[in-house]
Amino acid sequence: MIAAKKNGSEGVRVAVASASAVRRAGLEGLIKSTPSLKLVASLREIQNLAGHIDALQTDVLVADLDGESSFPAGWNLPVPVVALADKPNPGWTAQALRSGVKGILPRDADAEAIRAAILAAYSGLVLLSADTSRGLADSVRLPSATTEIPLEQLTPRELEVLAMLSEGLGNRQIADRLGVSDHTIKFHISSILDKLGVSTRTEAVTAGLRIGLILL
Repeated sequence: MIAAKKNGSEGVRVAVASASAVRRAGLEGLIKSTPSLKLVASLREIQNLAGHIDALQTDVLVADLDGESSFPAGWNLPVPVVALADKPNPGWTAQALRSGVKGILPRDADAEAIRAAILAAYSGLVLLSADTSRGLADSVRLPSATTEIPLEQLTPRELEVLAMLSEGLGNRQIADRLGVSDHTIKFHISSILDKLGVSTRTEAVTAGLRIGLILL
């Protein structure tokens, strides 16, 4: 159940996209059978969605991807995306998160998981399958499990910035959301990397997931 509908409509407006007519039909049925969701488009073409997504008046896009290569390079859609993809590698996952994907589930995910991912994406949250989260975490060399990370060293503002990094937001977007300068955000990110003992934003997000600073 959705507490508040940002679009003021009767439900979350969802577009589905898949090259497979069978899979499109399955996703259409899932959306239509869910009172809190509203199907606004069903598309075969995935590669050129960026040029048409505004006209669809969509809140969330569910994209069924037949192989990682079907994920458009540099995709940066103006709506959150739930991607259905089988066994995505960590590099692909990191790129997808940077490009606006808020949910990554296996293509055989059940209806409840897809519904949950759609509602999470609509609320601005990131939801990854357990296998995808583990793959991303395992790809990053973090401090030894025997090394204690002093969680209290991360300030409340640094925890806010870390959570926004997990959403795939850039420095300017984070700065605008918090009402501070880009320079301040760079300072916070540098401090977060130092305190978590990592060297990149992706490693910081993975560390945050592993030690419970970020909740999916």
